[in-house]
Amino acid sequence: ENPEVWDFSCHTHFTDIGTDVALAVEGYMIDNVDVKIKMLDDRAKMPVQGTPGAAGFDVFALAQEEIWPDDIRKIDLGFAVEIPPGYAMEMLPRSGLSLGGITIANSPGLIDCDYRGPICAIVTNHGTSLFLVKPGMKIAQVKFVKVPKVAFSLVENLSITERGEGGFGHTGI
Repeated sequence: ENPEVWDFSCHTHFTDIGTDVALAVEGYMIDNVDVKIKMLDDRAKMPVQGTPGAAGFDVFALAQEEIWPDDIRKIDLGFAVEIPPGYAMEMLPRSGLSLGGITIANSPGLIDCDYRGPICAIVTNHGTSLFLVKPGMKIAQVKFVKVPKVAFSLVENLSITERGEGGFGHTGI
């Protein structure tokens, strides 16, 4: 009825001299980013960083789900987060699952710092057989990214570059 609230520290691979204190941990340069996490279900697991150098944190499925080929399912992870201003969280596929065609449909899924609802993974099956999501299974990974303040300037012309308007496949195959 009254879910437990946790604090965990996420370590990103970005360094912004002057606004964050960069720390050296086991040979890696990292910024400390404090993210609050609220567990919404007793079965939920905390995100886990696989190694000290891992950019992402594994997240775990809350319940069993069947994902048939060409199907998309919203997989509940059982927690909500409070991301500090100036950061966002991205939901990404796990490489091992991607080899079998299991990926994040809207990859990367973007979670803004002002969102406070349940975190879910939108998973799709590009494979040829049924994929069974089991409770507690590592289903995706999240990483934290800095979000700059952006101001748009309306102009008549843009600067000229060698690429110009060359788009999809412009360098050849």
